Amino acid sequence: MTTYDYLIVGAGFTGATLAERLASQRGKRVLVIDKRSHIGGNAYDTHNAAGLLVHRYGPHIFHTNSARVFHYLSQFTTWRAYEHRVLTSVEGKRVPMPINLDTLNELYGTNHDSASATAYLESVRINIDRVRNSRDVVVRQVGTDLYEKLYRNYTKKQWGVEPDELAPEVCGRIPVRTDRDDRYFTDTYQAIPADGYTALFAQMLDHDGIDVLLSTAFDDVRQRVDYRHLVYTGPVDEFFHYQLGRLPYRSLRFREETVDAEQVQPVATVNYPNDHDYTRVTEMKHITGQSNPQTALIYEYPSAEGDPFYPVPTEANKALYARYASLAKDTPNVTFAGRLGSYQYLNMDQAVGQALHVFDVLESAHGSNQGEWR
Repeated sequence: MTTYDYLIVGAGFTGATLAERLASQRGKRVLVIDKRSHIGGNAYDTHNAAGLLVHRYGPHIFHTNSARVFHYLSQFTTWRAYEHRVLTSVEGKRVPMPINLDTLNELYGTNHDSASATAYLESVRINIDRVRNSRDVVVRQVGTDLYEKLYRNYTKKQWGVEPDELAPEVCGRIPVRTDRDDRYFTDTYQAIPADGYTALFAQMLDHDGIDVLLSTAFDDVRQRVDYRHLVYTGPVDEFFHYQLGRLPYRSLRFREETVDAEQVQPVATVNYPNDHDYTRVTEMKHITGQSNPQTALIYEYPSAEGDPFYPVPTEANKALYARYASLAKDTPNVTFAGRLGSYQYLNMDQAVGQALHVFDVLESAHGSNQGEWR
């Protein structure tokens, strides 16, 4: 039986980053397992029958303001510069999202400049002294009409609850602009791995100190592998066999369509807040930059069933997670991390940043004397 310093459950950004750091910087023996048949977690991409590179779990757009995260990942990939743009289909029009000057003018047939757009939003916003939820965040900025047209139904489809049941940060992440900037993100670093995310992960995990087992659940190996410390990036409630109850997660179902056309959409993603069962349609070639006579569209259908993708940030769910976090804190030789392990909505760069921080903490706590490990 091989003895490992670390067993890492999950081969997504959190698990791969920790495995790479522990093996390359500290010479640790690491086993990474994943219940799926591939590395990369939800960022996994692969070529379809038409040769188009497709993000199997929906579009993954890398963006960050963290130089540390960007330069760390740059060791394992070259980048294709890419700025994401999104249109929202509403009332027979496709308008920029997040809201900007053109969104207002196209929706309302107005001719605002930045100053008059600012004045207009000030006139329709709802004065809320204490923001309690995602509805409050939106109507405090843009009023009820834009909330109903652009936010409410999309959020209900995505999360399965009304926006006034969700924490403020859900809709608070989306800016409101009064200029013509139509980029979805404004981070300093915006790019896509030139050869795809799967190739990036393969480079991260290509180390003599790292073994990878796919199609392997934690229960498959927990009694068969000798390890000193566990890093668990799966659902924290699942680890504890749901003894305090199940934490709610949202899942997604994807439908891929290959079309005999060079291009179908004017931008990568079109949102459908008020129509259809799906929330958005993404045309992958905008993101990958591929040249191909065909194009691939990915339709996203939110669901309460299936693999957990997003923790649902309500007050009740946060309270339940706090109880699981207390159990986790008292569990020796186990570190919980990642979106599911810490029950947080994390972007890719945030997952990498969290993993780099966990690495610092682990090595500070454990040092080189493995006998002192908790």
